[in-house]
Amino acid sequence: MAELSTIARPYAEALFAAARDEKAGLAAWAEQVQRLAEVISVEDVRAAMVDPRLEDAQRVSVFLSLVQPAVDKPLQNFVTLLISNDRLVLLPQIVEQFHALKDEAEGVAQADITSAFPMTDEQVSELIKLLEPKFGLKLKPHVTVDATLIGGVRVNVGDQVLDTSVQAQLVRMRDTLAA
Repeated sequence: MAELSTIARPYAEALFAAARDEKAGLAAWAEQVQRLAEVISVEDVRAAMVDPRLEDAQRVSVFLSLVQPAVDKPLQNFVTLLISNDRLVLLPQIVEQFHALKDEAEGVAQADITSAFPMTDEQVSELIKLLEPKFGLKLKPHVTVDATLIGGVRVNVGDQVLDTSVQAQLVRMRDTLAA
């Protein structure tokens, strides 16, 4: 079976193209599609949306009534399309890819920062100031703590990795000594 992200991609691209052409702007659409994804993430809602006793029109009505505040007409039409194609459960993947397209268009990237110790907001912002020129992008940080790094940080931006952790240095030292 095809990967869910592969099936979601054309929907995300179409949604992004429509959002880019709207005067409301990408930020407004991003907020609305996020609300749609949050509603479908509820287990009871997902179960109701695949209930064979409901017709498509009923599914649309029930789903859209759960989204508060209500989304714009183009997004209501998008939900109708997803339901008619039995793709509503893909909304979280579609929204994830939509946000990635939005970030790319705005020159923004997610920076996954893994630190050996908890970092203060000031430390994170200082690190981001140093990293943005290196990557040439505006970075949105997401910080996690992993004590196995021993010290330092590991930063993932897209497919690029900057690893200054003590653990990585020890691995490099071991490889050098073993060679």
